Amino acid sequence: MVDESVIAALAGMSVTTSLPFLLYGAWIMIDAETVSWNVLMRHLRYIVAGLVLTTVPIVGWMIPRVLDQLTGMAILHAFFGVQAYALLAFALTGIVRIFQAKRNADAYEDLDVDIDEIHEDMGHWRKRLRAGVAGFMLLWLCAWVTGLYRLYTLHLASMI
Repeated sequence: MVDESVIAALAGMSVTTSLPFLLYGAWIMIDAETVSWNVLMRHLRYIVAGLVLTTVPIVGWMIPRVLDQLTGMAILHAFFGVQAYALLAFALTGIVRIFQAKRNADAYEDLDVDIDEIHEDMGHWRKRLRAGVAGFMLLWLCAWVTGLYRLYTLHLASMI
């Protein structure tokens, strides 16, 4: 059987590896003057890769063990993680509406369309998207730092 510390280190490496994917995926959208279908698909490839690298260790390793490790740091780590995913769900409510409106108006094909004129609630949806993504990243970083601390104290400090 593989030692628990090895699996914990692999989970930590997977989550750490997801950070550049998430940041570059966000940068693609920030840097784009207009979001065409190709820009959106490129963005989503990086974001989905980052989310998979984060979510698989959470579901496969962290969630099954959280009730066995009810310490203050474990609870804080889980709190940050749950809140991050809650804000991601909040962002998705804006993303879905923006996507529907842009798709209905062919704004992914016609790049001259002003997206704020597509729908009266577009500004609200975009604020929801920005708040959700910024909150997700901030809380994801907090969860990541507390997770690295837990990895060190539970698995690596005893080896040194």
